[in-house]
Amino acid sequence: MTSPIPGMPNGKAAGEPCIQLLDDYRCAIFGDPSRPKVCADFTAVEYACGSNREEAISILSHLEDATSPTNTSSLKRKYQ
Repeated sequence: MTSPIPGMPNGKAAGEPCIQLLDDYRCAIFGDPSRPKVCADFTAVEYACGSNREEAISILSHLEDATSPTNTSSLKRKYQ
């Protein structure tokens, strides 16, 4: 989960669309002081977003899956 988002007080789970995502994929609260810091600090860079929407969805979905707390198979303990 992420930090609270207006309309999503418990944050957004990986793979769950943000309630603030508009039909044209813009953020409904862009520039609003209530926008979470994690969103405001995000910079769209090619390694995270690719060169088009399809690549972005693929890359970001993979990152969400890989870092999901329920996906412990991708986590390895350094010391056992």
